[in-house]
Amino acid sequence: MSSALENLETQLDLFIENVRQISIIVGDFQPQGQQVLNQKIQSMVHGLQELDKLKSQVQDVHVPYEVFDYIDQGKNPQIYTKDCIEKALTKNEQVKGKIDSYRKFKSHLLAELSSSFPNEIAKYRAVRGDDRPLT
Repeated sequence: MSSALENLETQLDLFIENVRQISIIVGDFQPQGQQVLNQKIQSMVHGLQELDKLKSQVQDVHVPYEVFDYIDQGKNPQIYTKDCIEKALTKNEQVKGKIDSYRKFKSHLLAELSSSFPNEIAKYRAVRGDDRPLT
């Protein structure tokens, strides 16, 4: 699979370079450059044919739609993974904070309930098998 991806990357690089050269030729078109332009267009068609041949080798590769959004926004798609990790870390911190808050709330709630309803909390703790002292 790695070889197929490398071949695809090479073909895409060649295709992009060819399109860049065509844009330069067309942007500053001179009639004597028609032959060169025709050759570049033929080269572009050949590049598309080569890319079409490679599609069967990489059809099992799945790219998240968000990567295409990055490309459409002019961002480097290689930073997609970095951004995903940063978002996951941020979400992890938020969830950890919520868990800590719920633990503190449970502890305070049990402390208050045990002072108001000691018998019921003792039964509750016996059913739960919780022998730890309330803090």
